[in-house]
Amino acid sequence: MFSMKNFRLKTVLVVLFVAIGFASCSNDDDKSPAPVTTKNALATEVKGPATGKVNVELSYDVTFMPETACGEFSKFTDVTIGGVKGLQIEVKYPEVCTQQVPTAKIAVYKFKSAVKGTFEIKFKKSETEFITQKVVISE
Repeated sequence: MFSMKNFRLKTVLVVLFVAIGFASCSNDDDKSPAPVTTKNALATEVKGPATGKVNVELSYDVTFMPETACGEFSKFTDVTIGGVKGLQIEVKYPEVCTQQVPTAKIAVYKFKSAVKGTFEIKFKKSETEFITQKVVISE
């Protein structure tokens, strides 16, 4: 009878020890993403086709210079300069960056028109100017 109580006590202690061990483990998968900052960058060059067809997607390589080497393209956003609408490049930067010397990077802009005509795609290159890419869309 004495050995049965001893066995039960040891079993309860082992179960309690294992439960505490599981409860104290941290979950490394719950790490939140590193904070990022977004800023706008200026386009320095645009390369792509001058002609295209209705409902056919065209790609334009838009070169930009981020502030640091850690800057990565985020998205194109709308901008207006003096009443003229165009696009600007949004760049995301991690909170910590050890690579300070930036190099030019390329973001790809996709354009598709459902109608024929001549279009001007404008990318902000300074506070007062756009780089304009003309494209003629035919049937």
